[in-house]
Amino acid sequence: MSKAQHIFLVEDDLSFGAVLKSYLELNEFEVTWVDDGKYAVDKFKAGSFQICILDVMLPNIDGFTIGTEIRKLDADIPMVFLTAKTLKEDILKGYNVGADDYITKPFDTEVLLCKIQAIIKRQSTQPVSDEFLFSIGSYEFDSKLRSISRDGEKQKLSPKEADLLKLLCQNKNELLSRETALRKIWGEDGYFTARSMDVFITKLRKYLKDDPNIEIKNIHGSGFLLEVNCEAENQ
Repeated sequence: MSKAQHIFLVEDDLSFGAVLKSYLELNEFEVTWVDDGKYAVDKFKAGSFQICILDVMLPNIDGFTIGTEIRKLDADIPMVFLTAKTLKEDILKGYNVGADDYITKPFDTEVLLCKIQAIIKRQSTQPVSDEFLFSIGSYEFDSKLRSISRDGEKQKLSPKEADLLKLLCQNKNELLSRETALRKIWGEDGYFTARSMDVFITKLRKYLKDDPNIEIKNIHGSGFLLEVNCEAENQ
C-alpha cells in the first residue's frame, strides 16, 4: 500500500488487543487502539479512519452503542463487530447498527485480515453512477443525499437503506434477486446478511407506505420487486 489504511480498533482485552494491533500493523495497516468504550467516540472524532473494528462486550459503553454513535459522525465508514456472543438476536442487532461484518470469537486473525482487505477494496472500487435522482410514485429519492421526500416531508436513510433502495429503483418493476442485492451491498449472501436485508426491506416499506401505488413485493425464493403503478406515477 502506498499509504497505510487507518483502522480504528476498540477491544478491552489487553493481551488480545495488543496482539491484534501488532498483527494488523505487520500487514501494513495503521491502527488506533482504544481499550475502554467510554473513550472510543472522542478518540474516533480525533482521527481519520477507513474502517472500524469494534468489540461488543466492553466496559462502560458497549460496542453497539459506540457503533451507533460513530454512524452519526460518519454514515459510510465500514464497521466490523467482534464478539463471543453467538445469539441470532445479537448478530442481527449488529447488522441493524450498520455492520459490514460480524465475527464471533475465537477467530483466525488471517480470516479477519482477509475480511478487512475485502471490505476496503469494495469501498474503493465501487462503481460511480451518474444516476442519483429517482421518482418512486409520489416520492423523490436522492441517493446521494440518502433522502426520500414527499409533500415537503423528508426521510433520511442509512447508507445501506439508500444502497438497497437505489438497487430496487434501478430494477423498478423488475425482479431484483436476493443474491445480487446481498453481494452488491453486503459483499456476501450468507444467512445472517440475508436476515439483515429483510430488516432493511421492512424499513423501506414503512418509508413508502403512504403511496398505495408503491409495493415492495417479496418474490418467494427469488428476490424482491419494487412495483410502481406507472399510470399513477405519470399523472
